[in-house]
Amino acid sequence: MKPASFPLLIAIFLLTACQSCRDTDLYKADIIVYGGTSAAVTTAVQAARMGKTAIIVSPDKHLGGLSSSGLGYTDTGNKEVIGGMAREFYQYVFQHYEKPESWKWQDRSGFGNRGQGIPAIDGEKRTMWIFEPHVAEAAFEKLIKENNITVFRDEWLDREKGTVRKAGKIISFSTLSGKIFRGRIFVDATYEGDLMAAAGVSYHVGREANSVYNENWNGVQQGVYHHKHYFMDNISPYKIPGDPSSGLLPRISAETPGENGSGDNKIQAYCYRLCLTKHPGNRVPFTRPEGYDSTQYELLARVLAAGWNEYFEKYDEIPNLKTDVNNHGPFSSDNIGMNYDYPEASYERRQEILNEHITYQQGLLYFTATDERVPEWLRTEMNLWGYAADEFTDNANWPYNIYVREARRMTGEYIMTENDVLVKRAVPNSVGMGSYTMDSHHTQRYVTPEGWVQNEGDIGVHAPRPYQIALGSLLPKQEECSNLIVPVCVSCSHIAFGSIRMEPVFMILGQSAGTIASMAIDRNKDIHDLSYNEIREKLLSNGQILEY
Repeated sequence: MKPASFPLLIAIFLLTACQSCRDTDLYKADIIVYGGTSAAVTTAVQAARMGKTAIIVSPDKHLGGLSSSGLGYTDTGNKEVIGGMAREFYQYVFQHYEKPESWKWQDRSGFGNRGQGIPAIDGEKRTMWIFEPHVAEAAFEKLIKENNITVFRDEWLDREKGTVRKAGKIISFSTLSGKIFRGRIFVDATYEGDLMAAAGVSYHVGREANSVYNENWNGVQQGVYHHKHYFMDNISPYKIPGDPSSGLLPRISAETPGENGSGDNKIQAYCYRLCLTKHPGNRVPFTRPEGYDSTQYELLARVLAAGWNEYFEKYDEIPNLKTDVNNHGPFSSDNIGMNYDYPEASYERRQEILNEHITYQQGLLYFTATDERVPEWLRTEMNLWGYAADEFTDNANWPYNIYVREARRMTGEYIMTENDVLVKRAVPNSVGMGSYTMDSHHTQRYVTPEGWVQNEGDIGVHAPRPYQIALGSLLPKQEECSNLIVPVCVSCSHIAFGSIRMEPVFMILGQSAGTIASMAIDRNKDIHDLSYNEIREKLLSNGQILEY
């Protein structure tokens, strides 16, 4: 045998070195969870507790999604059906606020026990439902650390060509950084459903017509006002009041809203849930954002001039003299009609949408605090407020995540509709429960036939009692993908998602997803072929509540 030539040896060395580099970018686990939401955490933790290896691949640097991004005034519904790891999370919050040192900016007695008509603090069950963003993040990080979960942060799915499939299964996916993640079961725990879409699973964006699923509250809902988020006074939509030839004010659509009950591709409005404070020692004043344009808020000026005085109605109190600020009224933090393309948009386009929302919402604060068209009493009060200096400290005190109230929704093995939420039919194979109102924020702002501005899409229909959520709503159709579980962008109609989309429910469904994935590995079966009775037994043993 001839000795290898030097160039050949160099080539072999380089090939081996390159292969080694590629191997270092390959990460394997039993279960790969894509997302940084509360559901991503509970999925991975449950898998670890069942003896499986799990990796979280998170586009976000901070874990917890909206639960740690300002939504501290929890939308709970009936707390009795929040069990398992979700209740464990709220118990951790309780434990935190039992410590005197946790009350830095106010005495605990000063906070009291307020919240949504039901106590914020349940001493008997040792849960607390209202909290600061950094406390929630610490709770999720505690769960991650205690269960030795590997987390890759700021890793973005290569949505175009990163997902490798074979014989109806995901084999691996890669991120834009070049890392490859290979597992036996995959879980899409994002608000957007990016992995689900990349895997070729069917989904829907927008509102279905009522006729699709025999519903009453889906589709366009002109003239339906279940909350106080509409124009109660006749406000002109035109730049020169009463003059259509002058053109429309910003953020008003020239399109007709559609026939009631008809479907469209519109989604409910997004906003950032702000953590603000009046405490001088912890307050960062509002400043004029780059790109500020006061004309964007002319509608608000006209509403205020008509006598509207509910601006601070949803400055909900959380501990330490802070707030969880939510949308309220006809013109508020909801940026109506500016997010329609977000679910399917590229990362670059999504960032543009986020930047526009940030400019809009920061500009709204600045306008309210400074513009002379705003009544003096409101400007005076607004200037007492500012961002909480000890929240989102590496993000200029601005929440990490926008409130993606709705994006893609899977079309899976079972489709939850309002008939399930309103308990009009039996739900098969419960893996958790919901109870919150079917709640959709406005989707469009338009001009009425009479020539006034109006909002459309706000719905609030109460569930008569807690309802079950079907196993099949977490599973794609088996022929489409047999090793993917989707606990956030679940299979349901627009209006059913209005109730399901609450953070405690995402935690519940994440834990159920981790259970299903682990059992499939234990039994060497596809997720669709597991015995529901065995799943049920395991969920109940872990404290999940499946019936009420």
